[in-house]
Amino acid sequence: MIRPRRPEAPHPDHGRRPGRQLWYAAYGSNMHLDRLTYYLAGGRPPGGLRSHPGCRDPRPPADTAPVMLPGRMYFATESTVWTGGRAFYDPDYAPDRHPAAELPGRAYLLTISQFSDIAAQEMDREPGDELDLTDVLTRGRAHIGPGRYETLVCAGALDGLPVVTLTAPWRSDDIAVNLNPPSAAYLEHIAAGIIDSHGWSPLRTAEYLAGCPGASGHWKAADIATLLSTPGTP
Repeated sequence: MIRPRRPEAPHPDHGRRPGRQLWYAAYGSNMHLDRLTYYLAGGRPPGGLRSHPGCRDPRPPADTAPVMLPGRMYFATESTVWTGGRAFYDPDYAPDRHPAAELPGRAYLLTISQFSDIAAQEMDREPGDELDLTDVLTRGRAHIGPGRYETLVCAGALDGLPVVTLTAPWRSDDIAVNLNPPSAAYLEHIAAGIIDSHGWSPLRTAEYLAGCPGASGHWKAADIATLLSTPGTP
């Protein structure tokens, strides 16, 4: 049985003395290592509509770990890679009413350079500049811009290293958020990452994805499960 890890409280020195490595916590299609490889080495992923330039350092992650992050995932806006909604992380999802809310993620041990270049590609920017992680490591959050994947969140630490992810500044229950159902190809990558890293069954994975805001009411668990048994089905 695969036992996911839950990040611990980050060390207070992380922001003052950032190290050379961190854990990048993926919760969307980058949970699928094959998908993340296109951000690292460059190229166009199957089912995607555009190519990625890749990282200055294209090496695979030094390590990976299944993690559970507090909060929930939701789908919103319109992906230029997959069409349909993008996956976002809401770390503030009603902690008073849902203290046990969690979502499955996959942490990758990367260099700061690799994480910076992946973040740049997620933000539709050219890779090549190092991110200043001081704010996110000292305050737990940093806004690089107003839109998608331009908010950095530190979810804690694993093995003494910070766990950082990318999301948008909105909450999943904000009425102004443009929820949008994800495409089949996008769901396949997310599901593949969950199944591979957490060992969930296709049915459990389908039920989880069908319950996420944006997918809920548009995708049924049975339809997602069928999709997972016949990859590539539109």
